Amino acid sequence: MAETDVGSVKGKEKGSGKRWILLIGAIAAVLLAVVVAVFLNTQNSSISEFTGKICNCRQAEQQKYIGIVEDCCCDYETVNRLNTEVLNPLLQDLVKTPFYRYFKVKLWCDCPFWPDDGMCRLRDCSVCECPESEFPEIFKKPLSQYNPVCQEGKPQATVDRTLDTRAFRGWTVTDNPWTSDDETDNDDMTYVNLLLNPERYTGNIGPSARRIWEAIYSENCPKHTSVESCQEEKILYKLVSGLHSSISVHIASDYLLDEATNLWGQNLTLLYDRVLRYPDRVQNLYFTFLFVLRAVTKAEAYLGEAEYETGNVIEDLKTKSLVKQVVSDPKTKAACPVPFDEAKLWKGQRGPELKQQIQKQFRNISAIMDCVGCEKCRLWGKLQILGLGTALKILFTVNGEDNLRHSLELQRNEVIALMNLLNRLSESVKYVHDMSPAAERIAGGRASSGNSIWQRIVTSLTQTKAVSGKRS
Repeated sequence: MAETDVGSVKGKEKGSGKRWILLIGAIAAVLLAVVVAVFLNTQNSSISEFTGKICNCRQAEQQKYIGIVEDCCCDYETVNRLNTEVLNPLLQDLVKTPFYRYFKVKLWCDCPFWPDDGMCRLRDCSVCECPESEFPEIFKKPLSQYNPVCQEGKPQATVDRTLDTRAFRGWTVTDNPWTSDDETDNDDMTYVNLLLNPERYTGNIGPSARRIWEAIYSENCPKHTSVESCQEEKILYKLVSGLHSSISVHIASDYLLDEATNLWGQNLTLLYDRVLRYPDRVQNLYFTFLFVLRAVTKAEAYLGEAEYETGNVIEDLKTKSLVKQVVSDPKTKAACPVPFDEAKLWKGQRGPELKQQIQKQFRNISAIMDCVGCEKCRLWGKLQILGLGTALKILFTVNGEDNLRHSLELQRNEVIALMNLLNRLSESVKYVHDMSPAAERIAGGRASSGNSIWQRIVTSLTQTKAVSGKRS
């Protein structure tokens, strides 16, 4: 009897062991299926992302962002319509003109906060500077007629430094109190052709890249709460967040999909993960766009009367015409006359003190740009921070539009940065508006695929447990 019991127990233990082996095997098989499904889903997503063949059925989808943009005076629908129909086409043409395509920048600066240990994986993160001795005489004429080639044979990275004295005239030499770079200092400055150095994915990843944004947010722009922060501090945070979102959008829109074949295209998964899944980042992008647009339209008289001379009469007249259309477009004035109301800020006894505090914080943010390890990232970081600083200078340095025309003084580089920043933000707003449905469908497909697989895992485990219970 005892031997029979012992044998029975051993048989049960052996059967139980087999069931556990089968259970573990089933779990392993399901997990393998998960990996394969995710891989296939990712591949399909990537293909649809860069082929551009996703059907954009916007008419059938409800707009996600409606109503007035927070802290602004325009609604999302109006912004999208004006940007698509008027502003974006004008700005796209404007930044290609000789005056606006060349930006003067000091690329080689020591980081004032920590040792520069940034690393770039890709050659595309560098800005190629060509010595003047390398240019033939014909290339030293206005570059709107020629296509200089860099010593590395990479036209897209060419830097031109030959237009300092002959191409730009009639601008005052002033410094910007909102930024750390001294725009009057020409030492170590170089001219960069922005069209040949596009803002895109550069491979600038890792701790060094994260440290830049951490320093900006934690030390100079702490995330606001409705209780702890005043309106001005919230606006500084939203401007930086909006700029951050715009940069992420441009990285996602021009991404290196395959380094081996040098295949570039859209990365809609990255767009969703970095921007779209966080509604506040999209809202801050629209806010920053309207803030800069307000600065440009407020300076209508100043910018409309400025001289945009580069030595090419036809191009210069075109530039002046495009600027006037941007700053005084009747559709924009009718639909969104005051994109942002700056008059509500700096009120009360703390106004002047608070203004100095915010100005100091933004100057610190400007100085952090010298710590960016990637050259091309540093170039676009410096340009866009200077553009944002110029918008702040226009809106908050002079009180009232009547005094602006007589009191405002802008450096040539500030105007170039301002308009290029507005174009960058305009592109980001348009890209988010156009591609959000496709990106969210891809994200939704990933989520539903993952959920269905895990549901099958749970179901399988439940069924296995029930069978095991019956057998025992």
